[in-house]
Formats: sequence, C-alpha cells, structure tokens
Amino acid sequence: MKTHLAAALGSVVLTAGALLGAPAAGAQTAAYPTTAVDVTFDDSYLRGTVTWYNRSVAFNGTFRAVGCHRAWFGAHGASGNELGTWSTGTQCDVTYPINIAIPADAPGGAAYVRVCIDDAKTNSFKCIRYTRP
Repeated sequence: MKTHLAAALGSVVLTAGALLGAPAAGAQTAAYPTTAVDVTFDDSYLRGTVTWYNRSVAFNGTFRAVGCHRAWFGAHGASGNELGTWSTGTQCDVTYPINIAIPADAPGGAAYVRVCIDDAKTNSFKCIRYTRP
C-alpha cells in the first residue's frame, strides 16, 4: 500500500513539476493596423505607412518636395476634433525620410488622419483623409 501511495505521489509531483517548468504560452499581441499613404501634387509627394496606435499615430515614409512645399499631418478624433499635428516646415527641392509620431491622446486614438502637401504659406495644395481601419 505504501509503495502504491509513494508511486502515485511521485507521479503527481512529476506532473506538477513538468507543468510548472513548462514555458508559459506566449501572449500574442495583435499587430497595430496600418494604412498605405500616397499624397501626390505635381512632382511632389508623401508616400509611406500610417500605423494606428492607441494614443498616437506614426508615419514612416518619404517626402519629396519639387519646388518649395511642406508636409503636414493632423490626427483627429471621432468627433472631428484635432488631437495633434506635425509638419516639416518649408522644404525646397529635397527628398528625405520622415519617421514621426503624432499625439492622439484620446480613448482609442485617432479616428482619421489628414495628410497634406502645402506651399510655403501653408496653403494646402493637396490633402487626403485616411480613416483608421
């Protein structure tokens, strides 16, 4: 009887040890949604990807200014209120990468982003609204 009890107890200890020593199942985090961006005005353009985070929006891409232009980004909440903006300032005849984060400090983050190419006086030549997927 003691032998059977010892064997049963040993089996329980081994099983518990195996379970406790096993690596925990990795928590799978869902990828943040992304949206492709392409705003073109004549030979100038903004191309890249918007990544939608919970309290910000990131843009990673390229700005090409032929002549003098400015890239402008505005993050907006569901009611249309502006949550955050970012711009390059006026750039003339350049191409360079933009990797930025725009604050969108509201529950759920930004509902949409306006991406614009402006002139040196901040008159918008071309704007496109990108909605969170």
